[in-house]
Amino acid sequence: MPSRFAATIAASCLFLSLQLTAQSTPPRVPSAAPNPGVGDSLDHIPPLANLSPELRRPAVAVAMRKVADWELARSQPYFDRDWTFAALYAGYMAAAKALPEPRYQAAMLDMGNHFEWTTGPRKAHADDQAVAQTYLGLYSIYREPRMIVPIQEQFNALMKVPDDPAKPVWWWCDALFMAPPVWARLYGATHDIAYLNYMDREWWITSNLLYDPQEHLYFRDATFLHKHEANGQKLFWSRGNGWVMAGLARVLDEMPADYPSRQKYVDQFKQMAARVAQLQGPDGLWRPGLLDAQAYPLPEISGSAFFIYATAWGINHHLLDRSAYLPVVAKGWQGLLQHVYDDGRLGSIQPIGAAPGAYSPTSSYVYGVGAFLLAGSEVMELSKKK
Repeated sequence: MPSRFAATIAASCLFLSLQLTAQSTPPRVPSAAPNPGVGDSLDHIPPLANLSPELRRPAVAVAMRKVADWELARSQPYFDRDWTFAALYAGYMAAAKALPEPRYQAAMLDMGNHFEWTTGPRKAHADDQAVAQTYLGLYSIYREPRMIVPIQEQFNALMKVPDDPAKPVWWWCDALFMAPPVWARLYGATHDIAYLNYMDREWWITSNLLYDPQEHLYFRDATFLHKHEANGQKLFWSRGNGWVMAGLARVLDEMPADYPSRQKYVDQFKQMAARVAQLQGPDGLWRPGLLDAQAYPLPEISGSAFFIYATAWGINHHLLDRSAYLPVVAKGWQGLLQHVYDDGRLGSIQPIGAAPGAYSPTSSYVYGVGAFLLAGSEVMELSKKK
């Protein structure tokens, strides 16, 4: 059947090429609990990679490819629709464009075809909606209706469900990366303002509950409002705040300049960026608990990479002053590279959790790799403007 979305012969040829590439990928292993492809740790510490920290396109590309290729070979047979892989897919989409690398886009197309462009089983849950960020990213390239119709139908139904004042739709801060960018991208694809208005209403319900206007950081959820670190400071989880800053960047990417509440998102983004920069460690990275770095022996790479991604994005989009924030990005990128092993494994990533926890130097999980690739894509963009 002829392709409905190929506007030109070149586009049609590209699509066929991607399909053929996808057919050569390894067979996918059915989901298990826990999914062995999400991540693991080693019982030994291998040698680190020798990567240049220069913010120049060739150097950044080498690091991105090393990590991306290792992860794709390891995890592709286990691809899933949950939030862990959704963050990885976002990274592959960014890397595919930035490098560019057609193999990564082909892998994402294969993934979408396999899951028939549907989200996870919990249709109202942000964790299971996050995969649609990649579906919509692919839709923006191919304009194939089957990539978007299931999401439209799902979200149209969700908009009819009344809010429950007792429990926000997005009641944990990480959800602000998972779901709002999907709603914003759906607006971008359809120009139906209802999607953006829904996202806007729910974002500020969550923000009013979890955002600390003095610290300019998010509590993970309402159970953390009165928790403290060993040093008496409030407990703010670095990974959760990294997800929020990344979510802000991805929402602002789609939000029109004249949207009524856009400035509120910009203001919150700038506040968080300034606070996060103050908390950057000597190694360029951030510990799991942001206000008690001394309590944690290792930096946490997934949160750190999202901070670097968002900060670099802010510079590239002229929301953050380059002279003030470029040193933050440069120091952070150099720090990330100190956790890439010779084979491409990215370490020091906290396993799935909801608060600061323990992990080893070789602990590697797919969402951290996604954050690393997103960071690399924005660092590469910065390098073009030097």
